[in-house]
Amino acid sequence: MKERTTRQSIILLIGIVLIATNLRAPLTSVGPLIENISQSYQLNSTTAGMVATTPLLAFALVSILAPLNARKFGIERTLLMAMFVLSIGLVIRSLPGVINLFVGTALVGISIAHGNVLVPSLIKRDFPDKLGMMTGIYSVAMNLAGAIASGISLPLVNKWGVTWQTSLNIWVVMSVLALLAWIPQVKDKTTVKIVSEIKDKTNMWQSHLAWKISAFMGLQSLVFYSLLAWIPQILSEKGISGETSGMLLALMQIFIVPFNFLVSILAGRVADQRRLVIWGVCLMFLGLVGITLADGIVINAISLSLIGISGGFTFSLSMMFFSLRTKNAVDAAQISGMAQSIGYLLAAAGPLLFGLLHDLSGTWLTPMWSLWLLAGVLLWTGLGAGKIGIIGENN
Repeated sequence: MKERTTRQSIILLIGIVLIATNLRAPLTSVGPLIENISQSYQLNSTTAGMVATTPLLAFALVSILAPLNARKFGIERTLLMAMFVLSIGLVIRSLPGVINLFVGTALVGISIAHGNVLVPSLIKRDFPDKLGMMTGIYSVAMNLAGAIASGISLPLVNKWGVTWQTSLNIWVVMSVLALLAWIPQVKDKTTVKIVSEIKDKTNMWQSHLAWKISAFMGLQSLVFYSLLAWIPQILSEKGISGETSGMLLALMQIFIVPFNFLVSILAGRVADQRRLVIWGVCLMFLGLVGITLADGIVINAISLSLIGISGGFTFSLSMMFFSLRTKNAVDAAQISGMAQSIGYLLAAAGPLLFGLLHDLSGTWLTPMWSLWLLAGVLLWTGLGAGKIGIIGENN
């Protein structure tokens, strides 16, 4: 593949950033509106949880296929099609009817799954000497857009008078921008399929390290998406208004942003990331305890901030492990697909089981206590994933 010019690299960076802005916002905008959606379609807690679970199931089912599509069509063309499908899915999701809600949500999940898997592989292929910085930029763009989406989705309904469907549908603007910005990558003569290193690819399913990375990815996602779906309702029972809850949820995601960048840089500079894992999980546990036991707005804000910081640690480490623990872009795509398939299968159970535990127990204490236990398991898997090693080399 020819070396990219500076201009081509800048255009590629802009394209990556725009794709990243579409990988969380279409999902994080749903949480604050879940009560509106439930009232419109008369959904109970378990069914409402499926609104958050559906894209995660799509992640689990489709992530393993993304590297195969990339090999067949090339990363660039696959990502272009993903942005097209995302735009269609966002429109369908906002059309009247429960069926459209779930069909559109599934399409959104399918398209985002391809972006989740392939962008880290693209970064390893095209920016091998700048993995930390580029992964940090990618993570920051993704989570900053997600934070904005959480913060504005409910105020758009309550203060601006738009319907919840319109509030969700505004994100089609960003998907179309990403689609347009990505077209030059398909036309670029440097575009190639991921085929050059296929002979050296590793069987991820036989690697203990690959399984630990997958479990770490899944458990941190399970905690994040469970809280994303149900924090507004948890805070509502504490007497905190819906709009304030949405802002606190946005605060959690805002705190993710700087640590996404910082931890990516730090992880790229050290061979052993276990100390970063310990910091991230300990902050998560403190935040979970605060959310479970505290009632005041200030304490809950501090607790969500701690969870946000921990999310910056754990998510960035998950993304960095795909590159730091692999030999080449093919292996990076494979572990990304495996980890996100297995990981999001675990994560998909989170919002659904969280809502089910609440329905069965009649309290939020039981599901929150379950997250305390999962934080311990997350620490164990993270210590294994953070240890020095390369997938396929005696692990």
